Amino acid sequence: MILADTNILLRVLQRDHPMHADAWAAVRILQSRKEIVLAAQNIVELWVVATRPKEQNGAGLTPLRAAVYLARLNRTFPVLLETPDIHQEWQRLVVEYQVSGKKAHDTRLVAAMNVHGVKGILTFNGDDFRRYPGIEIWHPRDVG
Repeated sequence: MILADTNILLRVLQRDHPMHADAWAAVRILQSRKEIVLAAQNIVELWVVATRPKEQNGAGLTPLRAAVYLARLNRTFPVLLETPDIHQEWQRLVVEYQVSGKKAHDTRLVAAMNVHGVKGILTFNGDDFRRYPGIEIWHPRDVG
């Protein structure tokens, strides 16, 4: 199984973005193989960026439009079950790897992956995950 990073989901949403085609192609391939999953953290992060104004580096969607997109994601992809173990694993990881600031969001994705035995992440930002051993980093162009 491969977890989609939130930046992938955002680029799929933004059809006019230069990375849209790569993100969309990779997601379609992984979806056809039933190899792609999401985490609850993805949904929260996506909502934040999707509803943030474009002037503030967001997608500028209304909450209603964002809700339609999220509903489609929830129907299309399995979402990893949110468990108390994820919080415990996140806390272990941020301490062990001395994570600070925004990187803690990525660490929560890794915690969900570890708890659910997901080994790969599809992302445009591989450097955000290199510190974690055992995580396979997939750039969309690597999917084929």
